[in-house]
Amino acid sequence: MNGRRKLFLEHDGAIDDLLAQLLVLTMPEYELLGINVTPADCYIRPALESTCKILHAFGKSSVPVGRSDATAIHEFPAAWRAKTSIINALPAFLRLPETPAPEAFPEAGHLLKSILEESSKAITILMTGPCTNLVRVLEINPELKVKIESVVWMGGAFRTGGNVQTFEHDGSAEWNVFWDPLSAEKLLQMELPLTCIPLDVTDKVPVKMDFLKALAENSRSFTGEMAGQFWALTIDTIPGYHYTYFMWDILAAAYLAIPEIFRVEEVLARVSVKAPDAGKTFEHPEGRKLKVAFDVDEQAFYHYLLQQLK
Repeated sequence: MNGRRKLFLEHDGAIDDLLAQLLVLTMPEYELLGINVTPADCYIRPALESTCKILHAFGKSSVPVGRSDATAIHEFPAAWRAKTSIINALPAFLRLPETPAPEAFPEAGHLLKSILEESSKAITILMTGPCTNLVRVLEINPELKVKIESVVWMGGAFRTGGNVQTFEHDGSAEWNVFWDPLSAEKLLQMELPLTCIPLDVTDKVPVKMDFLKALAENSRSFTGEMAGQFWALTIDTIPGYHYTYFMWDILAAAYLAIPEIFRVEEVLARVSVKAPDAGKTFEHPEGRKLKVAFDVDEQAFYHYLLQQLK
């Protein structure tokens, strides 16, 4: 137990966030210390419920879960946010214990602060949603930066187009950054040991039907069945019109365990905070230093997923 690395998960409750949570719970090299849920690509009540039920299914109900009260600068579409509610209607989830009301959960900043303060080892922070909670904590408690071993963030679009398609925006931003671009710019200014897993690399790993078939054929475990059902809920976007469901957050989670299959570059970058390109992440000679994953061995990644989900 003492040799395991410490991990804190910041997610925003969507299907891919829950899949990332599921994946990190299969990693024996990490000890999950806590999870914060932000109402970005979700509504907070069903997202807290599904987060807690996954922990219960893994026998990890003692892992604390925090509730973020952060509000968006740019909100996710309501239809996307509502989709997570379907997770809690799955039969396996209906059989699990009920969870408390949102008001019973600790506030996200308080939870993250206490876990950083109390940990005897530096902590890796995996963010698969906006970075708002982490930035708020470190703005008030900058001394806690030394407690952070690394930050891995599914965020940004550096050398490719974004996935934001909304009124008065040029389409250059990625949603986790666009939700709160001011905090994203502050995060870069903090110069933490930050690695971004942006659209540049996640666009290389879509959720493909042949992968789902392989998962169904090779994994009869509860974990594999749960993951397969989660991905089945994305089938209407494989592909759907102009939109495709990718392995966004689960790819970022996989980076924790198999960083060697990624091609990572150190860059100087900034974040735009104003229209028409608010949330755009771009390389700039006067930017802040961070690492960015630009490529991945796709077959090695899919193979790793299938092995973990067995």
